[in-house]
Amino acid sequence: MDDFRLGKDQLWITLDAWDDYVTRRVHLVACGGTALSIQDIKESTKDVDFLVPDINEFKRLIDTIKKLGYSNVTQFGWSRGDQLIFDLFPGKRVYTTELLSSPGLKGNHIPIRSFKRIAVSALNDYDLIISKIFRCSQVDIDDCLALIGRRRKSFDEARLRKRFIETAQYDLNPERMISNLENLLRRVQHDR
Repeated sequence: MDDFRLGKDQLWITLDAWDDYVTRRVHLVACGGTALSIQDIKESTKDVDFLVPDINEFKRLIDTIKKLGYSNVTQFGWSRGDQLIFDLFPGKRVYTTELLSSPGLKGNHIPIRSFKRIAVSALNDYDLIISKIFRCSQVDIDDCLALIGRRRKSFDEARLRKRFIETAQYDLNPERMISNLENLLRRVQHDR
């Protein structure tokens, strides 16, 4: 089970199947490794992570996937009993990290693909890094380095720092979060 990884093509097949059953528009904003995979920054991911910014769309999606045989297997995870788990986050919270503003707002996501009723975007780079560095596993750090490396000159370190510090003020331990960011930025400088 630990070796299972999902690529972008397999994800599109699953979402296309969901799209046949969704009755109204649903906007999914990929976060975590999923956001990197659908942007061809990372080949595959171990889990599928989506924010559903609109609560009514979230409820409709959950109703739909329940009808398709999915059940709730973790706090946010949904599965049909196979290795594939979809973590679906309502609103603007990724696990325990609450983003400053809705990922559904223009500029807070990167449109990637649209099916008939399901639209898929990737979380903006800065909030994606924030959500990963708040968790701060080695995979999260590697993912952030890959994203920053891909964006190169268009990446605005000052913008990340400002948004990160503001977001960290809502955490129980803002100093630890800011230390995580500083460690990441030192790695970025070292790798240049």
